[in-house]
Amino acid sequence: MTDPAERRTCSRAGCRRVATTAIEWRNPRIHTGKRFKTWLACEEHVPVLREFLAARAFPLEIRPLTPPTERVR
Repeated sequence: MTDPAERRTCSRAGCRRVATTAIEWRNPRIHTGKRFKTWLACEEHVPVLREFLAARAFPLEIRPLTPPTERVR
């Protein structure tokens, strides 16, 4: 079973699905060139979140999420 702290949930409002994709974006009016925000998305919501950001001409990068690294205890 997955540790709840390691469960990554989609950033779309009301969605509780497991995220499979990271969308890194920035608002050039308030974020400097190297500061990005990250939204997580399930497969269904990648297009919705991408279109929302693209409509505002925010630079973005989409990449698959990698599994969380194993904790050393």
